[in-house]
Amino acid sequence: MGSCASDPAILKSWRKTPPPASSLVRLSQLANDKYESPPFSSGGHNWRLVVYPKGNEEDNGRGFVSMYVECLSSTTPPMDVFAHLTFFVFSEEEKKYLSIQDVEVKRFNSSKTVWGLSQALSVETLKDRAKGFILYGEEHEFGAHVKMASPPVPVDLNLPFHKFSWSIRDFSGLKQNDCVSKTFHMGEKNWTLTLYPKGDSETDGQLHQNLLLADGETLMRGEMIFVRVQLQVLDPHGSNHLTESLNCWVMASTRAYGLPQSMPCAEIQEAYLDREDTLKVDIECEVVKAIKNNPFF
Repeated sequence: MGSCASDPAILKSWRKTPPPASSLVRLSQLANDKYESPPFSSGGHNWRLVVYPKGNEEDNGRGFVSMYVECLSSTTPPMDVFAHLTFFVFSEEEKKYLSIQDVEVKRFNSSKTVWGLSQALSVETLKDRAKGFILYGEEHEFGAHVKMASPPVPVDLNLPFHKFSWSIRDFSGLKQNDCVSKTFHMGEKNWTLTLYPKGDSETDGQLHQNLLLADGETLMRGEMIFVRVQLQVLDPHGSNHLTESLNCWVMASTRAYGLPQSMPCAEIQEAYLDREDTLKVDIECEVVKAIKNNPFF
């Protein structure tokens, strides 16, 4: 099976109805370990939704509902077929479908006929009646949508690795709640780093940093950027640096991503300021890939 259990390229949202030509199946009791839907057609090929309601343990899916799309062998072409995959689970409570989209284009061919998510939704959430995924008659409704796509363009080949260093002077005497770095260029966009020396509302008492698009930068509808980031608060007395890493998709609805450091601000002031009361931060980052037109946004 083709998994992306811990893949950061998974987007969840709610929608009233699935896209046209989606496959929807209702399963009751969920006694079996594996269910296969009737064939459905998309893009001139036949497909099938495969659901493991108790998880596909062979694909690291224990404790989760595993969902896949299979290109049926009778219609598998000798050449590659590229597609976007979206999975659905209906909630009676929300009166909507939970949409679980894999934003990365998948390549199907004669040697790779199945792609999907080994950890689409936790079994605990599925069985929680307050979430509404258990329908009348003890049924669950699952679905999948396959949309044909062009071969992915390796846009990351010309986007260089970037390193940015930032020295914050008079750190212990800072009165403002946040500090904003100078703008730096990464990929095709300008970025800034915001540091909350006293923590923010969600990380009270913990040093917190945000990587975000600079003012004036905009993302077009459907535009997404996948970035890989490593932030370090440098140890001026040795090599005990504080390090946080993040792989994430940046899009219009999520322009900023936080990387909280796992040390109280009081300890930061004691151990990570040099003799001149300066805190030094290094950020190493790269744009791994960019999507200009995600068809589901």
